[in-house]
Amino acid sequence: MASTVLTAAPEVTDLYVDHVSTIPANAGHQVKLFVREHKAASHGGPRRPVLMLHGRSVAAAAGFDLAYKKYSWAAELAKAGFDAHIMELQGSGLSTRPEMGTHKNVSPAPSQRALLSPNPNATPYTGAVDYAAQLNNSQSDWDEVGAVVDWILARTGVSQVDLVGWSAAAQQLGPYAIQHPDKVRSLFLLAPIFPPNGRDSAPGTDFGAPVHLPVSAPAGAFGYPMTVGTKDGVDRSWKNDLHCPDQRENGMLDVVWKAMMAVDPVGATWGGPTSGQPEGLNRIRNSYWWGWNKTTVRLHDVLGDRVPVCIVYGEHDSIINTSPDLGLVYFSTTELYRNIPKPRKLMIRITCAGHQVVWERQAKLVHTMSEHWLKQGKIEGAETGSYARDEDGALVLLEE
Repeated sequence: MASTVLTAAPEVTDLYVDHVSTIPANAGHQVKLFVREHKAASHGGPRRPVLMLHGRSVAAAAGFDLAYKKYSWAAELAKAGFDAHIMELQGSGLSTRPEMGTHKNVSPAPSQRALLSPNPNATPYTGAVDYAAQLNNSQSDWDEVGAVVDWILARTGVSQVDLVGWSAAAQQLGPYAIQHPDKVRSLFLLAPIFPPNGRDSAPGTDFGAPVHLPVSAPAGAFGYPMTVGTKDGVDRSWKNDLHCPDQRENGMLDVVWKAMMAVDPVGATWGGPTSGQPEGLNRIRNSYWWGWNKTTVRLHDVLGDRVPVCIVYGEHDSIINTSPDLGLVYFSTTELYRNIPKPRKLMIRITCAGHQVVWERQAKLVHTMSEHWLKQGKIEGAETGSYARDEDGALVLLEE
């Protein structure tokens, strides 16, 4: 697998991994997947590679490698002796952003097009979009994860990688682990999205069956390949989860938004009411997902057996648990834990934390928990079971 070195520092290297795309917008094209490697100092033993994957709306470099104080999760894992790799899927962060017709990815939801005026000039983008479909899908995401996993294994000379995912990354890493348990040592999921009633498989296929052609969502499922997010939108969502004094540091919204714009240099030039003074918009890919629900999570008895699973989430997370009445967007972390078929599974709810815990004061606790899980297969003495971690730091066993 070829790669191109962009920049290098003593322990951090930014690279692009070559990949042949399987998303509908640019199927068969050679694309580049961004990977940032935080390499641990040599300790004479075999390498311990970790692959970290972002969720739906925040690129990995902003989520896992925030260059502020000690918020970089990847850097902390490297200090603990792991080769931490953060990757970004197509349409996110610094990976390839497919062009969809002459408008080059400027095709958000019709209700959002006003955000593009006057930065950039919105006039050409009225009417029908050039590419009226989703961007990624489950198969293309799994293919991209697989490409980077294989590259990491070849680079480090080991046979397995630990997978770390935040939020919607569960949708990619869970099914990938089920399909490739020989390549996955363990799974650590922070605030995982799990739809118990989600789609089983791609249209016309069985779960895990090879999908050789690009898979498009049924007509009318989206109508546009991306949405755009604003700084105010991030703020509103985050505030829904802030219920403890000093849960996040002052000024963190500005720090986070700056990091998000740094990995989307095009989106950073969009938005704002004054021409020539953009406020920045976060471009968010629309994905058509399947293969992650209460049926598929049990397939082949992989999870909780050949691939042990650790789940960590914040008590105030308003994203990962929703109403059962919502159908495909009914999410439940508890149902994920219950449906993992085998006993090598651990779930911990931490106090005073929300969905954006990677940028909150409890981020250091998440770093420590992941380090202990990766090294020992347990956290604070617990190897299996569902727990709450109280304000005093004690683990309290919950009913399952």
